Amino acid sequence: MITTTDRAERLKNLSPAKRALLLKAMQQKAAQSAQDKSIRRRPKDGPIPLSFAQQRLWFLDQLMPGSAFYNIPVPVRLSGQLNTAALERSFNQILQRHESLRTTFATLGGETVQIVSEPEPIHLPIEDLTHLPATEREAMAQQLVLSDAQQPFDLTRGPLWRVKLLRLAEEDHVLLMTMHHIISDGWSVGVLIREVGTLYQGFVQGRPATLPELPIQYGDYAVWQRQWLTEEALDEQLAYWKQQLGGAPAVLELPTDRPRPAMQTYRGGRKTLRLSRQLTDGLKRLSQEEGATLFMTMLAAYQTLLYRSTGQKDIVVGTPIAGRTRVETEGLVGLFLNTLVLRTDMSGDPSFRELLRRVKGVTLGAFAHQEVPFEKLVEEVQPVRNMSHSPLFQVMLVLQNTPLQAVELPGLKLGALGYESTTGTAKFDLSFSLTEEEEGITGILRYNADLFDAETIKRLLAHFRILLEAVVSDPEQAISTVALLTEDERWQMLFEWNNTARDYPTHQRLHQLIEAQVERSPDALALLYNGQHLTYRELNARANQLAHYLRTRGVGPD
Repeated sequence: MITTTDRAERLKNLSPAKRALLLKAMQQKAAQSAQDKSIRRRPKDGPIPLSFAQQRLWFLDQLMPGSAFYNIPVPVRLSGQLNTAALERSFNQILQRHESLRTTFATLGGETVQIVSEPEPIHLPIEDLTHLPATEREAMAQQLVLSDAQQPFDLTRGPLWRVKLLRLAEEDHVLLMTMHHIISDGWSVGVLIREVGTLYQGFVQGRPATLPELPIQYGDYAVWQRQWLTEEALDEQLAYWKQQLGGAPAVLELPTDRPRPAMQTYRGGRKTLRLSRQLTDGLKRLSQEEGATLFMTMLAAYQTLLYRSTGQKDIVVGTPIAGRTRVETEGLVGLFLNTLVLRTDMSGDPSFRELLRRVKGVTLGAFAHQEVPFEKLVEEVQPVRNMSHSPLFQVMLVLQNTPLQAVELPGLKLGALGYESTTGTAKFDLSFSLTEEEEGITGILRYNADLFDAETIKRLLAHFRILLEAVVSDPEQAISTVALLTEDERWQMLFEWNNTARDYPTHQRLHQLIEAQVERSPDALALLYNGQHLTYRELNARANQLAHYLRTRGVGPD
């Protein structure tokens, strides 16, 4: 292999003219390579393949037809004077702008492809709840939000997004926007809300509402991804992952309340966590001391919790990333989300600070090799597949440090809904979503309800909080000794469970008590040690043998 040093030596030994020619050739080659990796417009008459992520979701939809499992519900509260005509015009403009919102899927000649339809005007449906008593409107709105989130899409017919408006009062509305994950992701939600806001503002103010032209569409990206992932760059990335994940445990053996069912039902529950501003600041300081991000510190703490819960020294956690590594993709609606697999060696009982350094290295390595789609990674690594759990990892960690802020529009404010809008499902055994807010870190732990009781998850979250406080207080302590138990649990373990005192007749000696027990239950088990056992009859007999032997050897009282 020719190293950078070798190339420098060769350049130094060339004449100035030859050196200039060689440098120019190298620059042209680098420019051509960059051009080859740029995403270009696809031919309009050719078939549009699925991206790797879309291919996986298509497969899952065929496996579970009619499921709302991969719906993305986006309910938004609209407070103020709403111009419904301007809002409807904004959505029609968005529909024309983003091909993903006009995409369906079909199988042609044995291959699944994307079908992009021409835009057809949509009419914003409005459901008026003002006829209900004010005390009932909120409950009905919540019911309609959940109902809409649970209504499945047909990937072959579409449309794969829908919008609806609930009117609770003259200046109080709830906008329901739901998309299938195969055409969208979390980043796309932010794109849509920003662009709808820009267009709405223009229409309300009576001026042309324009957005910069999109350089590409999602179909262009899918064509590019299929072409690029056949090149040498993929081999280098895959080599890293194969080495990183070789020999990884198939399952994280968490202590569950029930055995794992043969097939996942995705039945889920959730519990919330809130950390104080003081604890959040302490975690950020610790991160800065080690040149790590807050995500790395939270991952190290999460993996410590999993290590202490399972006893496993090889902990694998998944985390989602935006997957938009090309500037052309930043303003698109589409499925770019990718998943990284973060595997950490917990052996040697390191201090928490040392573990954080390990996690930092693992995370930086993963982000440097993030181009490989998770679906392609599973295909190449070939883990043992089992319908009872997800491949490669079963627990996930997400940290959002840029939460969606309230959007101000002319006479209108967009904000969070204030109640649960998800469908009560869980894709993984544990999925921890953390958000950094002004008051401190907040979190939602979604869990597999087939495996865990709500009380177990509540206790796990309490342990996590105590663990975080402990490592902020002393990051030099070994991860095996970091405090986990609440005060109630410590009291139970140290005092209640160890309270083995019993009343007994104090006027009798020990041998007399045993002889009395022999009279009552001679064949009951008295002693058990290392696979051997004695009944009370046998114990008494052996005690008498020992006593007679000691007397023959001259042993007496005192």
